[in-house]
Amino acid sequence: MSVAALPARALTRVPYYLASIRVWESLFALPFAYMGMVLAAGGWPRLSTFIWITLAMAGARTLAMSANRYIHRKEDAINPRTANRHLPKGLLKPWEVALMAAVGLGVFLFAASQLNPLAFALAPVAAVYVVLYSYAKYHTWTCNLLLGWSLAIAPIGAWVAVTGTLEPQAVLLAFAVATWAGGFDILYTCSDYEFDGKYGIHSIPRRFGFKNAFHITRGLHFLSAVSMLALGLWMGLNYFYYIGWAFAVSLLVFESGFLKPDDLSKLNAPFFKYNSGVSMLHLGFTILALVV
Repeated sequence: MSVAALPARALTRVPYYLASIRVWESLFALPFAYMGMVLAAGGWPRLSTFIWITLAMAGARTLAMSANRYIHRKEDAINPRTANRHLPKGLLKPWEVALMAAVGLGVFLFAASQLNPLAFALAPVAAVYVVLYSYAKYHTWTCNLLLGWSLAIAPIGAWVAVTGTLEPQAVLLAFAVATWAGGFDILYTCSDYEFDGKYGIHSIPRRFGFKNAFHITRGLHFLSAVSMLALGLWMGLNYFYYIGWAFAVSLLVFESGFLKPDDLSKLNAPFFKYNSGVSMLHLGFTILALVV
């Protein structure tokens, strides 16, 4: 293939690149980043701040997912649940995924440099974490919790981007996100229970069993709900915030009864795939609480 043909080929593969990093799942973390942003700003920040936060999130997401796909490419090829991903099917080459990770890292660091000194100083720490947590499942059953904290970086980073400081309210919001995401990751890991046991991969379900894993998930989601409530009270937000909070908690309660340890087939229900929309709803009501 000629050098001139490379850009055209890259354009035809854009859908593969976007699908491999699961752009639609960014709808889970991005609204929480924006929640950190608007809560730190007490409303909507400057347009430039919003743009750079969005670009930083896009870069971090690309880095994290590309690194995850590259690191896990061997077991993804033999796991029936993941064998249809782009790398195992040969739709993308390992070097392409590695290049995506490098581009994501560059975008993330540059965007952070345009925000403030603290954001730029913390960006490499965040980048290292979102890459290294992918190795956790080879070594510790806490990998599900560590994944939750990788998503919790989003609201902390956005808060720091606006204020140039790390405040306790941002940590509380991050804790709520970490427990929410970690709980869901435990549920999804249940579907790999047999595979993980065969190949020596760690997880909370492997360590404690299905029934206890479900209890742990419910405990984490309870902590998430309480943390979100405490955040609203701490910051003196009006009733709009609590409407969004009530929707989110209602979803958690419904899902708690919807999925059973002895019936994992419902993990693939569309309802679970699109529950990230609740974070968008919560963001909307948080914005209303600040501007109305």
